[in-house]
Amino acid sequence: MNILLLGSGGREHALAYSMSLSPQCDKLYIAPGNAGTAKLGMNLKVQPSDFDSVARACILYDIHLLVVGPEAPLVDGIRDNLLAREELSKLAIFGPGASGAILEGSKDYSKAFMQRHNIPTASYNTFDAATYEEGRAYIMSKHLPIVLKADGLAAGKGVVICHNHADAVQHYDDMLLHKAFGEASSRVVIEEFLTGIEMSVFVLYDGKDYRILPEAKDYKKIGEGDQGPNTGGMGAVSPVSFHDETLQQHIEETIIKPTINGLTAENIDYRGVIFIGLIIEKGIAKVIEYNCRFGDPETEIILPRIDSDVAELLWATATGNLAQCNLSISSKASAGVVVVSGGYPGDYEKGITIEGMEGIQWDSTRIYHAGTKAMDNITVSNGGRVLVAVSLADTLAGALQKSYASLENIHFDGMY
Repeated sequence: MNILLLGSGGREHALAYSMSLSPQCDKLYIAPGNAGTAKLGMNLKVQPSDFDSVARACILYDIHLLVVGPEAPLVDGIRDNLLAREELSKLAIFGPGASGAILEGSKDYSKAFMQRHNIPTASYNTFDAATYEEGRAYIMSKHLPIVLKADGLAAGKGVVICHNHADAVQHYDDMLLHKAFGEASSRVVIEEFLTGIEMSVFVLYDGKDYRILPEAKDYKKIGEGDQGPNTGGMGAVSPVSFHDETLQQHIEETIIKPTINGLTAENIDYRGVIFIGLIIEKGIAKVIEYNCRFGDPETEIILPRIDSDVAELLWATATGNLAQCNLSISSKASAGVVVVSGGYPGDYEKGITIEGMEGIQWDSTRIYHAGTKAMDNITVSNGGRVLVAVSLADTLAGALQKSYASLENIHFDGMY
């Protein structure tokens, strides 16, 4: 089959690599892709948000399976838009329609969904300009710390944890009155702060059946020892040390099954991955958030642990045939180290030449491109997060050591 993958980051390079290994994959196209994906298929000068251009590409290249990487096109309804076109009505699309993607697109909606279906999460309330004063009073009545979230998509930046009421009110004003996150903060969700340790689970769901992929834990702070400002993710590991069969069963019974049942009860035809961000305390899991797409950099470290045909799994999810697929997961550990531009997560330069990428052997280590592009046959940086080194080994420590070792000969100015 011919596959079109939308996106340009490390998540997409990981998906492209895994799908390219499949005997089911005849031709692979990536839009817009990066310097890494260009070695696996054909990059197209098409933006995922340009639905008309995506539709034309699907027709021109006789696409059988469309895999949507980033969340914004899903929230904006790319699935509904394309399938409404007569010439694309039979296209298999991995990714939910707008009615499912709203689980990520609106934090207020997702919290209400959890409440309706008795899915454990933090207590909360939502406020907008019309209920501004009530929101201030709500903040002052709550124990600290307290969490403020922009309701809509804010590129992972719309969450603030406040340790005193004055700061909470200031951030509330910035979000709601001064539109700190644009329209995304036209409503603000204020919720209880949960203590514990975070982890992520990924569930493939085809509208009838589901498969649970390897769990992961990512680390967002810039510095060694999990210190400093938050980033989009500096690395991730799988499996997770505190995850066991008891916790897995608890998560499946109290969170995954109620989520699936909730989608069914509300007639939401969801075909894609449900990424569930969890916080675990004393063996009890609560949901922090839903995402309607694969996580980044978690995708880069969970895909190498999947021994099954990834393209076949995504096709089966998109076409409602997951029941026919077996999911085989490696017992090996996977560890990813993210390489970033100097200055990230603040200001940084782009277009810096990356040296040492030639001759890397992709056996138990993979170097994924996250923010790169090719210029005159030279790979240059094109983002804050530039590369992700991922290794498999018998132990997590061994995998981490291999990932760091794989980066010893790679260099660009400001590399961290």
